[in-house]
Formats: sequence, structure tokens, C-alpha cells
Amino acid sequence: MTDIKLARLPDRTPVRVAISVPPDLQKALADYAAIYQQTYGEEQSVADLIPHMLAAFLTSDRGFAKAREGLAEWRR
Repeated sequence: MTDIKLARLPDRTPVRVAISVPPDLQKALADYAAIYQQTYGEEQSVADLIPHMLAAFLTSDRGFAKAREGLAEWRR
């Protein structure tokens, strides 16, 4: 097999997750989408924004990152 720099790409098949949110959170998400549109001049649905919002939240949560490292070690 040829040795190349780029590793095999991970599975990128989307996984559907259905949630229910309270009305005040739905309003906040709709407001966020409106502010996003004002900021970038592009309309994006709440459903399209949520995965990126969750990813940004998880990336910024240092406590989660540290605990996740410990979880990975525990699973070995």
C-alpha cells in the first residue's frame, strides 16, 4: 500500500437527532438565525445552525475536553 500524508477520511454520514426545545429557546434560536443573517447577509435555518453551535460549544468547554480524555483512557 502507498504511504500518503493524508489519513483515511472519517465517516461523515450525518446522524439525525430529534429534540424538543422549550418555546423560549426556540425564540432565542430564531433570533440567533436573524442576527446571523444580518451579520453575514446569508439566511440559514435554525436546523442548519444548531450542529455548528453545538460543535462550537463542545470545543470551547475545557472541562468536557479534559473529562473526555479521561473517558478515552478509561475505555482502553
